[in-house]
Amino acid sequence: MAVFFTGFPGFLGSELVERLVKRGEDVTCLVQSKYRDRAEARAARIARSTGDECSGSVELVEGDITKADLGLGAAYEERQDETDEVFHLAAVYDLGVDREVGMAVNVDGTRNVLDFAEGCDLDRFQYVSTCYVSGRYDGRFTGDDLVEGQRFNNFYETTKYLAEVEVQDRMADGLPATVYRPAIVVGDSDTGATQKYDGPYYLLRWLLRQPSVATVNTVLGASDCELNVVPRDFVVDAIVHLSDREDAVGDVYQLCDPDPLTVAEMVDVLADATDRRVFRVPLPKCAVKGALEVVPGARRLTGIEPATIDYFDHPTRYDGEATRDALAGTDVECPPFASYVDEMVAFVRDHPDITPDAMV
Repeated sequence: MAVFFTGFPGFLGSELVERLVKRGEDVTCLVQSKYRDRAEARAARIARSTGDECSGSVELVEGDITKADLGLGAAYEERQDETDEVFHLAAVYDLGVDREVGMAVNVDGTRNVLDFAEGCDLDRFQYVSTCYVSGRYDGRFTGDDLVEGQRFNNFYETTKYLAEVEVQDRMADGLPATVYRPAIVVGDSDTGATQKYDGPYYLLRWLLRQPSVATVNTVLGASDCELNVVPRDFVVDAIVHLSDREDAVGDVYQLCDPDPLTVAEMVDVLADATDRRVFRVPLPKCAVKGALEVVPGARRLTGIEPATIDYFDHPTRYDGEATRDALAGTDVECPPFASYVDEMVAFVRDHPDITPDAMV
């Protein structure tokens, strides 16, 4: 297969491209010029790691999904003629993204990649969305759900929702596509390796900044809400497997933990892993979030992004039964958070300089 790929050298994209190359596919990665050096270094590592074991390759082309021609100029139609399959991962993965940037990258960018794909003789469009297209849906959210009148926590959720609506509209018109919705993605379950510290890492790093007796502000009355977390290797393994199955065309797969921890359980597991004794201070959400937003130095002291507080009382539960059914009989399954939390903590201790900053 000749694959056109966006989202390299991002966190999921880097690992996924390596797996596609090992599968023997020739992958053309659309890369922003400011990430060219990083992409070249990552492509070189992939070439070294795959060696002679495969016949696939990586080619880098500079471009930008926010442009109608993807920044390819005169090479646009030539690239379409060469492409059998598109993997679209490029997006702003940042809870604090403003509306203008989110719309330009997540929505307009997805529309531009879809337009490119429709000009190809395409076997498959592989699209990575997020479980959080659910917004604050109150109840169980499945792969069959999308437009449910939900409200959203932030512009990240809003724009990813609008982007998936674009994809599903094209699917309804005949685009052969598969949608993958990961939950909150953290590092590799074997090594703990990650590219940025966000999501549960805010709480983890806050605990590590404190002495052996630590305090955590929690949202009053929300301790039973779930935090659905998945490691990168599970997400990549699932996409690699499902993307190679013809019967997955037209489906939406939620890549989520079937037995996620509640907020209270997450605090307990992280406390044990960091050797902290934790005192919880339940407060109204407006007080917790407001303090981070307006109290001088609070955000710098804790290192916590205020937008993450909305997930401490998130009302949605994610149903991944269809995904588990599709993966039945394989060795691809989501490990429980407690089984790899020690690797996460060790990686954070050994790599203190990694930031929460998203690639934009």
